[in-house]
Amino acid sequence: MKALRWHNTKDVRLDNIEEPHAKKGEVKLKVEWCGICGSDLHEYTAGPIFIPAEEPHPLSGDKAPIVMGHEFSGKVIEIGEGVTKVKAGDRVVVEPIYSCGECDACKQGKYNLCNKMGFYGLAGGGGGFSEYTSVPEHMLHKLPETVSYEQGALVEPSAVALHAVKQSKLQVGDKAAVFGTGPIGLLVIEALKAAGAAEIYAVELSKQRRQKAGELGAIAIDPNNGDVVEQIQNLSNGGVDVSYEVTGIPPVLTQAINSTTFNGETMIVSIFEKEAPIHPQNIVLKERTVTGIIGYRDVFPAVISLMAQGYFPADKLVTKRITLDNVIEDGFEGLLKERNQIKILVQAK
Repeated sequence: MKALRWHNTKDVRLDNIEEPHAKKGEVKLKVEWCGICGSDLHEYTAGPIFIPAEEPHPLSGDKAPIVMGHEFSGKVIEIGEGVTKVKAGDRVVVEPIYSCGECDACKQGKYNLCNKMGFYGLAGGGGGFSEYTSVPEHMLHKLPETVSYEQGALVEPSAVALHAVKQSKLQVGDKAAVFGTGPIGLLVIEALKAAGAAEIYAVELSKQRRQKAGELGAIAIDPNNGDVVEQIQNLSNGGVDVSYEVTGIPPVLTQAINSTTFNGETMIVSIFEKEAPIHPQNIVLKERTVTGIIGYRDVFPAVISLMAQGYFPADKLVTKRITLDNVIEDGFEGLLKERNQIKILVQAK
């Protein structure tokens, strides 16, 4: 079968590999749609980050070459020994976090903070950029008939956004700012709407992405039109309650911090490739807080429920649909060259 595998930096290949079978405790899926994530792009341009390149991952036992793809939906076509949660024909999405279940974080239920944490589709085991894959049963969540497979491919990134908002101190009626309106930033806007934010400001260089943020209900701000912090401070009458940094660009983190009011909070949602210098006085003198999140935990059912209510709409967020045969040129390279793209979905056929 065809599968996209990471071999090295700037070296991903559409390989022919053996079709998997459902082992004990696993479920074989026919992959329907898989989204290209910012993390996938980071691995492509600057990896390995999460991908085990030299030593096998402690939980998957795999190392490069690794099948990629962790934002995906599929149909159950085979179940392994002992599987009871799903049956053949079920429509599912995958919550792709590996965790050991034994460390202190896992014992506290914070499995996304596991010492050995990894992602299916980045750390091994298989991935969504393939025709078929076999997944541990505990990673699966059923999709209701009202949520399409395309929508299902957005559950994983939407979970990141919802977790970021849930972990923040945002309350109903608060003001928020989102720095960067790529796929995750736009999904954060959706999560903020669901959480009852009164005002949402979206800072974005790309005209197309600013327009998309506006379509989702945010007040779009162009950084080219003057000092971003000053604009937000003026528009929000003193600063927002919570800002969300979703660019991974060092200077933007400082802007996100300074855009908040006293006692404000900045949530770092993105993965940084470089260090980000910040001045502690900007935090200390206003008693602000800066918090980071990684992945998600215990939010997939809530995301699926919100999708059934119309949140995180695929028709507004997906800008390109391609096949596995074109995933490198039209997908990875396309996202690097076409800044107007939001979310590209790959059909596994």
